[in-house]
Amino acid sequence: MAETTPTPPAAPAAGGSPAEVLAAFATLDTDRQARRGYPEAVYCAGKTPAQVGLIAADARRHAQVTLFTRAGAEHAAAVLTALPDAVHDPDAGLLAWPPEPPPASGGLVVVVAAGTSDLPVAREALLTARYLGRRTELVVDVGIAGLHRVLGHLDLLRSARVVVVAAGMDGALPGLVAGLVSAPVVALPTSVGYGAAFEGVAPLLTMLNACAPGVAVVNIDNGYGAGHLAAQIAAS
Repeated sequence: MAETTPTPPAAPAAGGSPAEVLAAFATLDTDRQARRGYPEAVYCAGKTPAQVGLIAADARRHAQVTLFTRAGAEHAAAVLTALPDAVHDPDAGLLAWPPEPPPASGGLVVVVAAGTSDLPVAREALLTARYLGRRTELVVDVGIAGLHRVLGHLDLLRSARVVVVAAGMDGALPGLVAGLVSAPVVALPTSVGYGAAFEGVAPLLTMLNACAPGVAVVNIDNGYGAGHLAAQIAAS
């Protein structure tokens, strides 16, 4: 992710070029694509819209896939000013440029959202994997309160190279899915739930204690991290 300093300038100073102002608050890792096979993403939360806009303008110059995550409305407006053709998913808080994903390769990534409330984080994972070059499918609202719902998608789940499961509340769905498929499962806890869910801590602990083997857990609401890991697993 692009680094920021605590109090960077919000806009180009008089006489300073955009490149000079950008260098004052961000050091973009433009070699990451060549070094790791995947480009850097821009985490927008905590950055000003002006900062995000300057980063977006610089992205066009490098002509590689750039994802802008956790983008609010003002961040999105700044990105779309610099990159008018960028794809924007407001629910996921994500923008992607160029608008067309790279040609799909590797295995299928299936992203499962336990409930509709988990969908924003699930979509962040889905779009991340898609723009990192994987085929993706989304399954929505199949939480364990109705076991028949997930069983109805069993053929699709078993065709996946990796399954991402986003769940809040009790967080039990990833362990259930892992017991039904041979693919690795990326468990994605969300902050969905009532008080004792502790904004995602309860599902996180459930997932870390899953009795089914083959479950890896990412941080609470980290759809980008889950999608990135899934894309790497499914690369071949």
